Amino acid sequence: MSELKWLERRALKVLQGGDMPLYLFTLAAEEIDLVADVARIGRDEAGKLIGYQRPEKQKHVKQIQEYLDSEDPLFPNGLILALPPEVRWKSSRGPSTSDGLAVSGTLEIPIAADVDGPRPAWIVDGQQRSLALARTRNRRLPVPVAGFVAPTLELQREQFLRVNTVQPLPTGLVTELLPEIARVPSARMATRQLPSALVDMLNQDSESPFQGIIRRASTAPDDKKSTFVTDTSLIEAIRESIESPSGVLFPYRNIATGTTDTEGIRRSLIAYWGAVHDVFHDAWAKPATESRLMHGVGIRAMGRLMDRVMTHVRDDDPNARSAAAAELTLIVSHCAWTEGSWEALGLAWNDLQNTPRHISALSNFLVRTYLAERTQRK
Repeated sequence: MSELKWLERRALKVLQGGDMPLYLFTLAAEEIDLVADVARIGRDEAGKLIGYQRPEKQKHVKQIQEYLDSEDPLFPNGLILALPPEVRWKSSRGPSTSDGLAVSGTLEIPIAADVDGPRPAWIVDGQQRSLALARTRNRRLPVPVAGFVAPTLELQREQFLRVNTVQPLPTGLVTELLPEIARVPSARMATRQLPSALVDMLNQDSESPFQGIIRRASTAPDDKKSTFVTDTSLIEAIRESIESPSGVLFPYRNIATGTTDTEGIRRSLIAYWGAVHDVFHDAWAKPATESRLMHGVGIRAMGRLMDRVMTHVRDDDPNARSAAAAELTLIVSHCAWTEGSWEALGLAWNDLQNTPRHISALSNFLVRTYLAERTQRK
């Protein structure tokens, strides 16, 4: 910021551990928009993830605003802000400024002199509330705020995931953010970190059949018509193969050393899914309403078939893709991705749904058929 002015507020400084203080203070509703902005999740031109916040929920915001505009609202639900390193703190003088848990003082936040200038802080939690506060007629409503200094976007994302564990975030948003942070908030989230990073790779790698067709939380509205696979189904398919001892991707992880051969996994995924693309080309890159291969049930079932097919294909073979395709041709005549019916399942092609029962039934059918056809071929 070229020109700055300082917003001064009485505050409490709380040290919960380490050297990262937490500041508790109050802003007027009209000041929120001057101090903080929302980091919307998206991708830049190079495909790098930017931001972390989900889109605005207009109905939710309107409901909050209607309450804020009512007579005598009580609004204890505060905001959590990531503050810039430039904030200044001055402790109050006197013997009773601390009770052993918090210190009273003054917090000074730098804001741009130009109202259209960049905001110094980012909203980590409370974006829907902040939008309602910015629009309420009750401009001087005091709003409780908790702020911490976050010099990096990674730290903001980590805290964003942590504070949103009570009311779960959309799965797609969580999984897309996970590869961007070092300290994963929970063991459950950690299991999706590597698969999510691999899905990022598949969506951007020029050798991948999935390039540009995976729908993620950051996918722009205008691009959704050209994305056909939801990231959550593909992430789950990869996660199963990595974590299950019978999965073809399991051996690429060295549990003892904590290392992973990500390049080997990349080669296997591109070879297998490239073969799926080649063998079932007419069913590839179509909306799920037109192709159950692109539907969650198809991705999950074909992911489980990968564990059988790729045991017969070396990922370092230059012809791995064509070798995998030769294996998949064994099941072509038994598949009904875009028309007809799955006779053995008693279902029309478009009756398959992304439910555990249908995923299991289709997976078992494909694996049984593949093994039977392979035995017959021998």
